[in-house]
Amino acid sequence: MTISSQFAQAGQWLRAHPLIVAALAGLLVAEGFAPQYRLILLPLIGFVALMHLLLHASGARQAFLIGWVFGLTQFVLGLNWIATAFTYQAEMPVWLGYIAVLLLSVYLAVYPALAGLGAWWIGRGRPLAFALGFAGLWTLTEWVRGWLFTGFPWNPLSSLVIDHGILPHAMRWIGTYGLSGLLLLVPGFCLCALHGRRGDHAVGGKGGWALGAASLAMIASMFVPKQLGTPVATGDQPTIAIVQPNIGQDIANDPTRYEEFFARLARLSQPAPGQAPFDMVFWPEGAIPDYLEDGYPRRFYQATTYGASARLARTRLADVARGGLLITGAQDLELNGDRLAGARNIVTAIGPGGRRRGTYAKAHLVPYGEYLPMRGLLEPIGLSRLVAGDIDFDPGPGPRSLALPGMPKMGVQVCYEIVFSGHVVDRANRPDFLFNPSNDGWFGVWGPAQHLRQARMRAIEEGLPLVRATTTGISALVDADGRVLDRLDSGTAARIAATLPPPLPPTLFARFGNWLAVLFGALLVAGGIASRRRPR
Repeated sequence: MTISSQFAQAGQWLRAHPLIVAALAGLLVAEGFAPQYRLILLPLIGFVALMHLLLHASGARQAFLIGWVFGLTQFVLGLNWIATAFTYQAEMPVWLGYIAVLLLSVYLAVYPALAGLGAWWIGRGRPLAFALGFAGLWTLTEWVRGWLFTGFPWNPLSSLVIDHGILPHAMRWIGTYGLSGLLLLVPGFCLCALHGRRGDHAVGGKGGWALGAASLAMIASMFVPKQLGTPVATGDQPTIAIVQPNIGQDIANDPTRYEEFFARLARLSQPAPGQAPFDMVFWPEGAIPDYLEDGYPRRFYQATTYGASARLARTRLADVARGGLLITGAQDLELNGDRLAGARNIVTAIGPGGRRRGTYAKAHLVPYGEYLPMRGLLEPIGLSRLVAGDIDFDPGPGPRSLALPGMPKMGVQVCYEIVFSGHVVDRANRPDFLFNPSNDGWFGVWGPAQHLRQARMRAIEEGLPLVRATTTGISALVDADGRVLDRLDSGTAARIAATLPPPLPPTLFARFGNWLAVLFGALLVAGGIASRRRPR
């Protein structure tokens, strides 16, 4: 049996079972994301199978269903960590977590379905036109997924290759979503080559050769060692400590252990004997229960660790830093008279004497985690937030840079805010580094690994080093090339002691943001439409 006949038989089987094959293809792609990200060949196989099915779909309805089933299985497997969060909320059953993953995936699967439908319409049986259209529409639908209905851009396709050579540096020019589209040119070329061998002449012409050249260049770039493009740190860069206390979510809200947790954080923040104190000490999101703002009714302070006043709590934090800055996650309250009206998830810098030297309030809140959407409708039927408490968090004003006395300017993105490409930096007041405090104790094994990879993508896009402090892991120090200089794995109580890496000059993406990705996606779609004019 010849290779061509084998391909023909395989193609017939794929077309005879399109939805089953689409579901399997989605699982193959999901296996490429962290923590299984070394299996880069599986997503390639999955996308070639998906694109073959879409190219030969019998109509628009089947094309949409193929894309939707593919997306459903990809997201259900890739987002399985969300279900773990429900194990820490006693007011809701654990099984509801799996329903939540399924329902979220049902919605998210619409985006690959739309990309597949649009590419089918553009291609109309022409492999080259389909491949270009699919790559462009995937770029655009990933971008839309990042902001529509508050956005959920988790696991962009480009995160598959962040550890592969110099290819991730393309994000400095076309962003996360643009790189996702660029990657899809590789399975697109495989699709064209497959059909070319069957006599469809899919690879002929300038467009086919260009697609092949781009694919080979990308594959080659994945094996080129990353260049050390980040400037070498000088003695002017501050010394830092990134503290990971390993306080699990199952015990984090036990008030009888608050003092134990504080003692652990303080111990890990101290320099080695004979060494100078750190210039900056970074603690995770929500590291302390103390309220650090003055003026609240006394009953709020009595319920916290120190149980006295905000001033004394701040002084104790300043003592830990020994003359440096302690930057920690905490909460501020919003009152209506003496009545609690809301809260803010904040990061604040405490300097000598217990003075607050700058505060950032989290802007992109997590639905069902930090606030309950449609509370009046959902609360009566037993739904509640995953985070303990009945008061919703209120959002802050968005990205801003904190000018810390004597230190580099700091941009802050709390927890999952860091996954929003193009929305992590105040472009009018560019910071010198990013701080991403987080509590990933909610998210099992898969979530923290995926979260770190997406945080590293922001470092590459913006050309900024990244400090990441988490309660249970994975904490890390990342340079402006996206390389992990040091890390603390999950389940470890330890600290990273290092010198803060310097930033790079503003990248093209830092200047223009995701408009570059939108333009790139639109050009790919236009190229697909234009290629339809060439005879098959």
